[in-house]
Amino acid sequence: MAIDHVSVGVTNMKRSKAFYDAALAPLGMAPVYPVEIHGQLVGVGYGTPDKLSFWIQLPINGQPASMGNGVHIAFRAEKRAAVDAFFLAALDQGGTEDGRPGLRTEYHPDYYGAFVRDPDGNKIEACSHGHE
Repeated sequence: MAIDHVSVGVTNMKRSKAFYDAALAPLGMAPVYPVEIHGQLVGVGYGTPDKLSFWIQLPINGQPASMGNGVHIAFRAEKRAAVDAFFLAALDQGGTEDGRPGLRTEYHPDYYGAFVRDPDGNKIEACSHGHE
């Protein structure tokens, strides 16, 4: 089964867009598809113009966004340096540390990852699988 895209609900689009713009830039992902309704930004798609793979959005039902425990989204990085840059950018934009950058050899010998919580508490990760 292939995953087409993943989206997370946010409570503050301006804050969340700044967070994800900065955190995902080192991974080669850009905000390429803003969605506005009645002049209000309600969603942003990230990726490349031909493939939007990650979205942030205000919940369509108008209720506050909330996150669940045990769910996280991992973004692939080509190099460990990109994982480190993701981590620092996320913290700089108000994210909280949930696992510093480092090897996670319990997953496999070259698994290098970093975990953060976004401003709404969603757990996100950047990881690299290459031998460096």
